[in-house]
Amino acid sequence: MARGTLEDTYVAALQHDLADVPPEATMVGVVRRPTAWFQAAVDENVPALGPPDDLLEETKRAEEDLKLSGFCEEEAHNASWEQVGFESRYREHLETAEEARAALADLEERLEVGESLVLVCFENTAKKRCHRTILREWLSSG
Repeated sequence: MARGTLEDTYVAALQHDLADVPPEATMVGVVRRPTAWFQAAVDENVPALGPPDDLLEETKRAEEDLKLSGFCEEEAHNASWEQVGFESRYREHLETAEEARAALADLEERLEVGESLVLVCFENTAKKRCHRTILREWLSSG
């Protein structure tokens, strides 16, 4: 059996029919604290693959400080990633957190048996960085 496909998109694209995703694909949310409207847009959510709470909170604080200093929302969001070392810390979470490792193994197994998955989060990556692109890269190299 062929390996399943792996894509990613953001929730607003799903809600407004802007996402070009395979109709048979499973929409997998990867957010730590999904809202009800987010849950309604995906088939399932895997909170263990969202960034850890401390990283989210530190990034949000850095983003708010940057906005107060004159950065626009997108610039502040992206600059906060650099400021807190988001990418390396998220990768460390994927490597070391037992719940994240188990969730990654589950998604990898599902891809191996041919299931098509679409990772879903909040950010439009045309404008803002998002952990799901790191997650997609991780699963694609696995």
